[in-house]
Amino acid sequence: MPQVEFYSLEPGSRGDRFLMACQIVERLYEAGKRILILCPDRDEARHLDRLLWTFKQESFIPHGLVGAVDASLTPIMISLDGLPSEGYPSLLNLGRDLPSGWERFEQIIDLVDLDPEVREAGRARYRAYRQGGYEPIHQPLSLNG
Repeated sequence: MPQVEFYSLEPGSRGDRFLMACQIVERLYEAGKRILILCPDRDEARHLDRLLWTFKQESFIPHGLVGAVDASLTPIMISLDGLPSEGYPSLLNLGRDLPSGWERFEQIIDLVDLDPEVREAGRARYRAYRQGGYEPIHQPLSLNG
Protein backbone atom coordinates (compact mmCIF):
# COMPACT_ATOMS: atom_id res chain seq x y z
CA MET A 1 0.00 0.00 0.00
CA PRO A 2 1.61 3.27 -1.06
CA GLN A 3 2.18 6.17 1.26
CA VAL A 4 0.44 9.24 -0.23
CA GLU A 5 1.84 12.68 0.57
CA PHE A 6 0.31 15.99 -0.47
CA TYR A 7 2.42 19.13 -0.46
CA SER A 8 0.55 22.39 -0.86
CA LEU A 9 2.05 25.81 -1.37
CA GLU A 10 1.03 28.24 1.34
CA PRO A 11 -0.51 31.62 0.47
CA GLY A 12 2.14 34.32 0.10
CA SER A 13 4.75 31.87 -1.16
CA ARG A 14 6.70 32.50 -4.32
CA GLY A 15 7.09 29.89 -6.99
CA ASP A 16 4.84 27.09 -8.15
CA ARG A 17 4.56 23.30 -8.12
CA PHE A 18 7.58 23.02 -10.42
CA LEU A 19 9.87 24.78 -7.95
CA MET A 20 8.30 22.66 -5.18
CA ALA A 21 9.09 19.57 -7.27
CA CYS A 22 12.75 20.60 -7.59
CA GLN A 23 13.14 21.04 -3.84
CA ILE A 24 11.39 17.77 -2.99
CA VAL A 25 13.26 15.82 -5.67
CA GLU A 26 16.57 17.22 -4.42
CA ARG A 27 15.77 16.07 -0.88
CA LEU A 28 14.66 12.60 -2.03
CA TYR A 29 17.72 12.21 -4.29
CA GLU A 30 20.02 13.11 -1.40
CA ALA A 31 18.27 10.37 0.61
CA GLY A 32 19.11 7.86 -2.14
CA LYS A 33 15.62 7.52 -3.66
CA ARG A 34 14.80 6.85 -7.31
CA ILE A 35 11.88 9.00 -8.45
CA LEU A 36 9.58 8.93 -11.44
CA ILE A 37 8.03 12.34 -12.11
CA LEU A 38 4.72 12.21 -13.95
CA CYS A 39 4.34 15.35 -16.04
CA PRO A 40 1.79 14.64 -18.81
CA ASP A 41 2.17 18.00 -20.54
CA ARG A 42 5.21 17.90 -22.88
CA ASP A 43 5.98 21.64 -22.51
CA GLU A 44 5.74 21.42 -18.71
CA ALA A 45 8.01 18.35 -18.75
CA ARG A 46 10.64 20.27 -20.72
CA HIS A 47 10.25 23.23 -18.36
CA LEU A 48 10.84 20.95 -15.35
CA ASP A 49 13.83 19.35 -17.09
CA ARG A 50 15.46 22.77 -17.54
CA LEU A 51 14.51 23.90 -14.04
CA LEU A 52 16.09 20.84 -12.40
CA TRP A 53 19.41 21.84 -14.00
CA THR A 54 19.21 25.50 -12.99
CA PHE A 55 17.09 25.99 -9.86
CA LYS A 56 20.17 25.94 -7.58
CA GLN A 57 23.66 26.73 -8.74
CA GLU A 58 25.30 24.46 -6.16
CA SER A 59 22.94 21.53 -6.74
CA PHE A 60 23.28 18.55 -9.09
CA ILE A 61 20.27 16.34 -9.65
CA PRO A 62 20.88 13.67 -12.30
CA HIS A 63 17.68 13.35 -14.27
CA GLY A 64 16.28 13.04 -17.75
CA LEU A 65 13.22 12.66 -19.92
CA VAL A 66 11.98 9.12 -20.53
CA GLY A 67 13.20 8.06 -23.96
CA ALA A 68 16.07 10.57 -24.00
CA VAL A 69 18.36 8.97 -21.40
CA ASP A 70 19.12 5.48 -20.09
CA ALA A 71 16.62 4.84 -17.28
CA SER A 72 18.83 2.17 -15.72
CA LEU A 73 21.49 4.82 -15.07
CA THR A 74 19.23 7.76 -14.18
CA PRO A 75 17.75 8.06 -10.68
CA ILE A 76 15.19 10.73 -11.56
CA MET A 77 13.06 10.34 -14.68
CA ILE A 78 10.44 12.72 -16.09
CA SER A 79 7.65 10.79 -17.77
CA LEU A 80 4.67 11.86 -19.85
CA ASP A 81 2.69 8.69 -19.07
CA GLY A 82 3.94 7.27 -15.75
CA LEU A 83 6.20 4.65 -17.32
CA PRO A 84 8.55 3.05 -16.59
CA SER A 85 7.53 2.33 -13.02
CA GLU A 86 9.87 -0.58 -12.46
CA GLY A 87 12.89 0.55 -10.50
CA TYR A 88 11.19 3.74 -9.32
CA PRO A 89 9.43 3.26 -5.98
CA SER A 90 8.48 6.94 -5.68
CA LEU A 91 6.09 8.79 -7.98
CA LEU A 92 5.88 12.58 -7.95
CA ASN A 93 2.66 13.60 -9.68
CA LEU A 94 2.57 16.91 -11.55
CA GLY A 95 -0.50 15.92 -13.53
CA ARG A 96 -4.00 17.12 -12.77
CA ASP A 97 -5.54 13.64 -12.63
CA LEU A 98 -5.08 10.65 -10.40
CA PRO A 99 -2.15 8.81 -11.97
CA SER A 100 -2.99 5.57 -13.72
CA GLY A 101 -1.66 2.56 -11.82
CA TRP A 102 -0.65 4.64 -8.81
CA GLU A 103 -1.10 1.65 -6.49
CA ARG A 104 2.09 0.04 -7.81
CA PHE A 105 4.33 2.68 -6.20
CA GLU A 106 5.59 2.67 -2.60
CA GLN A 107 5.34 6.44 -2.28
CA ILE A 108 3.20 8.98 -4.12
CA ILE A 109 3.93 12.67 -3.82
CA ASP A 110 1.27 15.03 -5.07
CA LEU A 111 1.89 18.79 -5.42
CA VAL A 112 -0.60 21.63 -5.29
CA ASP A 113 0.29 25.28 -5.81
CA LEU A 114 -1.79 28.47 -5.62
CA ASP A 115 -3.32 28.24 -9.11
CA PRO A 116 -7.09 27.79 -8.58
CA GLU A 117 -7.42 25.04 -11.22
CA VAL A 118 -4.43 23.15 -9.80
CA ARG A 119 -5.85 23.46 -6.27
CA GLU A 120 -9.27 22.16 -7.31
CA ALA A 121 -7.73 19.23 -9.20
CA GLY A 122 -5.60 18.50 -6.11
CA ARG A 123 -8.67 18.46 -3.89
CA ALA A 124 -10.33 15.97 -6.26
CA ARG A 125 -7.25 13.70 -6.15
CA TYR A 126 -7.13 13.96 -2.35
CA ARG A 127 -10.78 12.86 -2.13
CA ALA A 128 -10.16 10.01 -4.58
CA TYR A 129 -7.25 8.68 -2.49
CA ARG A 130 -9.42 8.81 0.63
CA GLN A 131 -12.30 7.08 -1.13
CA GLY A 132 -9.81 4.38 -2.13
CA GLY A 133 -9.00 3.76 1.53
CA TYR A 134 -5.80 5.81 1.74
CA GLU A 135 -5.19 8.61 4.21
CA PRO A 136 -2.90 11.16 2.53
CA ILE A 137 -0.39 13.02 4.65
CA HIS A 138 -0.69 16.79 4.11
CA GLN A 139 2.41 18.98 4.27
CA PRO A 140 2.09 22.74 3.72
CA LEU A 141 5.19 24.36 2.15
CA SER A 142 6.34 27.94 1.99
CA LEU A 143 8.66 28.99 -0.85
CA ASN A 144 10.14 32.43 -0.43
CA GLY A 145 13.08 32.46 -2.74
